[in-house]
Amino acid sequence: MEKVIINSYEDFEKLIGQQIGISDYVELTQERINLFADATLDHQWIHVDPERAKVESPFHSTIAHGYLTLSLLPHLWGQIIEVNNLKMMINYGMDKMKFGQPVLTGQSIRLIAKLQTLTNLRGVAKAEIKFAIEIKDQPKKALEGVAIFLYYFN
Repeated sequence: MEKVIINSYEDFEKLIGQQIGISDYVELTQERINLFADATLDHQWIHVDPERAKVESPFHSTIAHGYLTLSLLPHLWGQIIEVNNLKMMINYGMDKMKFGQPVLTGQSIRLIAKLQTLTNLRGVAKAEIKFAIEIKDQPKKALEGVAIFLYYFN
């Protein structure tokens, strides 16, 4: 799928209520999980100890941190959309964000995004993006919610 190109508020407006796109899959390897654990100081065994997880975890595997899955949102979003003519963009917040099921080490995730609402705040575009992060070959989502971005167009 090709990236959606946005050059103005008006370009964005045409997408209200529509699916914007689907990203490529990204594999959550043990190495990526360990690096995230190091960055966040969250070394809980269920994430970083494969031998213990095989025996003690209900998943018989280590799992990705939920916040690692969430933190990949900007990377995956960048695969779907390119917004040009900006002074800046701000990650404003999250609404109704829920984790559906853990991502096991070695599974791959992707983003599906839909423009739920777009508001013009005195020249700033407030985009509310309904998103779901899917796990390859799994019916239940890893997480879903609404990401809110502020786009300051030139």
